[in-house]
Amino acid sequence: MADGFDLSGVLRRIRRTADLSQRELASEAGLSVSAVAHAEAGTRDLPSRALARAAGLAGLRLVLLDADGREVAGMDPGGARDATRRRLPAHLDTEHTEAVADRWAHRPDRRQPWFTFGLDRTARDRRRARAGTPEDHDVPVPGNSPAERRARRQEAARRRAAEERERRRAAAGEPADDGLTCACPPGCDEVDDGSGPPRHAVDCPCGCDLA
Repeated sequence: MADGFDLSGVLRRIRRTADLSQRELASEAGLSVSAVAHAEAGTRDLPSRALARAAGLAGLRLVLLDADGREVAGMDPGGARDATRRRLPAHLDTEHTEAVADRWAHRPDRRQPWFTFGLDRTARDRRRARAGTPEDHDVPVPGNSPAERRARRQEAARRRAAEERERRRAAAGEPADDGLTCACPPGCDEVDDGSGPPRHAVDCPCGCDLA
């Protein structure tokens, strides 16, 4: 029994509020009479689910309170899960899987989950020191799957590349629009981040901004 938690007093409060005898409480909560009697006598604990059922009979519920007496909710049941629908470790922080895509690159036959987690507790603690501890795990949001996030990132890279091409044309005094349509494949977006000279994928049929 946890320090400071008076199970006997709690059960007696439940029975008094619900106006139930030990036998009646046991029957309504799906417990044995001896389990209720032992719990009230302080000689045996009750499973939390059983205690929650008993509290519900009196219109009460079990809650977590912090040091200041504020109620603390449990973690979101809809939070991040892995590819087999298992919940991720509660004590670790979640991150989007495409941020560590190399973990799945060698497993193309496996469905990529939305979220994963890091095992480096030191790195985690450094992030928490900078930004605080996340209250919960990430929750899947429509439109935010790995494929959709990747598509948005590629589109942003296309825009940056187009802006950089226009900047280079303007700096060279060239016309802003040469009337050509870019035929770059998506692979170009992966190799050219706009930070240096133009780069294209090896299978690019276009090479539109290369001299």
